[in-house]
Amino acid sequence: MAVATSPDASDALAEGTVDSVVIGGGAAGLNGALILARSRRSVVVIDSGSPRNAPAEAVHGLLALDGTPPSEILRRGREQVRQYGGRVVSGEVASAESAAPSADGDLRFTITLADGRHITARRILVATGLKDVLPEVPGLAEHWGHSVVHCPYCHGWEVRDEPIGILATGPVSISHTFLFRQLTEDLTYFTHGTDLDEDSRARFAARGIRVIDTPITEVVDDENGALAGVRLADGQVVARRVLAVATQLQARTQGLEGLGLPMQDLPNVGRGFASGIAGTTEVPGVWVAGNATDLVAQVGASAAAGSLAGANINNSLATADTDAALQKIAEASPTAATR
Repeated sequence: MAVATSPDASDALAEGTVDSVVIGGGAAGLNGALILARSRRSVVVIDSGSPRNAPAEAVHGLLALDGTPPSEILRRGREQVRQYGGRVVSGEVASAESAAPSADGDLRFTITLADGRHITARRILVATGLKDVLPEVPGLAEHWGHSVVHCPYCHGWEVRDEPIGILATGPVSISHTFLFRQLTEDLTYFTHGTDLDEDSRARFAARGIRVIDTPITEVVDDENGALAGVRLADGQVVARRVLAVATQLQARTQGLEGLGLPMQDLPNVGRGFASGIAGTTEVPGVWVAGNATDLVAQVGASAAAGSLAGANINNSLATADTDAALQKIAEASPTAATR
């Protein structure tokens, strides 16, 4: 459901081998790049220009930046990465794969862009984010990020006291409902073909939450194009100003298949890259951060994860640099020369 932003000026793709390539220019990727650039590492961010939160008017719940448009946060982030010598390149990654190691045994990766350009990197940070998969209800996608929302912490205050409908997608929608009940007294739960047990129905009733089991056939707009409600299979229209949907979350993996990164499923939520401490993966030299691995992370958490991964990558590079220096000394020593 990402919407392409206006293209930012693209830096030239670096020649030769760079310390790190960051795939994805959102909060996680840019913060990781910032840490690396400030550590005097050569870093290139490859950004497709289609952030997940582009449809949203503002980012919320982010200390000191609450209410800031997503595009403005990214603009500032790109500017700050460049301030320390990092590069931000517009493009889509077509492939990323391991390459032959350097003469001293250090890792190498080749990243090829859709337009044929390529770059070699010692380390990779995957921060591609995710895509939201909405239920196939006519008219739903057109309101995504405005009157159709998913996160009570990202959008809840802005839709408080409105007539809200929960469009159920599975068991996760039940807990979702109680969070939105905190924001409005006018809440309707549309089961839309999903199961709702009797205990949950009783708990909903105790909180004054209406349950409708008749499936939704379409979203209804008013004369101005604003969301006005939903039409049910029996023809009835239920007036709603906001719909909350727990979307299926899918990490963006296109072009990364060659890295062989393991995936993991989060039941009833979605699928992302598996990662360990500081974003490490089972593939040496590759880290992952942000929504690509932490499906439910908000902007602040994603940025923090990118920072931690960037620091860990720098540590890996520092170790490799030292190993290479020791190897060079050993090869140049008289003992090595007589062997």
